[in-house]
Amino acid sequence: MTLLDRIDHDTVRASAARPTTDRLNRRGRLQPRDPRTPRRSTLVALVLAGATMLTLDGGAGALEPVRRAVGEVVGPVQTAVSTLARPITVVPEVLRTNGSLREEVDALREDNAALRQQVATSDYDRNRLEAYDGLTATAQEIGYALVPARVVGIGAAQSFSHTATIDAGSSSGIAPDMTVVNADGLVGRVLRVTSTTATVLLASDADSVVGGRVGDSMDVGFVSGSGDLGGHLDLELIDQGALPNRGDAVVTWGSDKGAPYVSGVPIGAVTAVYANLRDSSQRAEIEPFVDFGSLDVVGVVVPSGTASDRAVIEVDGSLQ
Repeated sequence: MTLLDRIDHDTVRASAARPTTDRLNRRGRLQPRDPRTPRRSTLVALVLAGATMLTLDGGAGALEPVRRAVGEVVGPVQTAVSTLARPITVVPEVLRTNGSLREEVDALREDNAALRQQVATSDYDRNRLEAYDGLTATAQEIGYALVPARVVGIGAAQSFSHTATIDAGSSSGIAPDMTVVNADGLVGRVLRVTSTTATVLLASDADSVVGGRVGDSMDVGFVSGSGDLGGHLDLELIDQGALPNRGDAVVTWGSDKGAPYVSGVPIGAVTAVYANLRDSSQRAEIEPFVDFGSLDVVGVVVPSGTASDRAVIEVDGSLQ
């Protein structure tokens, strides 16, 4: 056998002994194996090696150095991934928190608005409460029952320049020629009424004339309006020789059957006295106790026990 024949013979034997790793492709031809594809034997070996490592680690912790080394490599990566993912994972919580904060802010805004309204109206409410309390004291001081009412308008009425409209009328027991007061003193008298309102002629009107008495002397005269809401009143005494003193208080003289003015209601105080040399008469200026430019709560003098659609302040200060 020649050398060439021996080589061919050995090659055939080696080929027969080597396991076939090629596969048939779709055309029935042999397809060489991809060298990058792991052999089955390699996979089996890796599985067995893993099982062995688990077995060894389960006992004495022989693989602790390996685990530590892997942790040192993987740990920073996990930290970085967690840091990057945190803004995404907290989005639902942030949305819920923002929604709750918005509700709290809205509630605080409503509370602040309510507090601002209370502050803005506190003086108004306090003054009105004081006015009602003042009416109670006035009823006791002058000895007459009062129907409380609010001034809802100030202006001209027919030929009168200084009038006020109140929110109480005949259904409240009010009639023309009734005296109107507030906590400070005389306001005026009722001109006309409807079922729910009444028109009041103010004592400051130029056409208003009220009988008055001066101080301790009890001298009587007539108090006339000057036509100015914030101005003075004029007092002319019947006794031309009488001389009132500055600071003397002037109260209503009173009319027959208390209409249009009841007696004893404060009008004002004397601020100046003038003498007329031609007829030797005396005239005094009076500063009214009532501020006619800021009227709000008033009381209409009515007989005690008057039927009314609202509470009546009786002489003793009780409400009926």
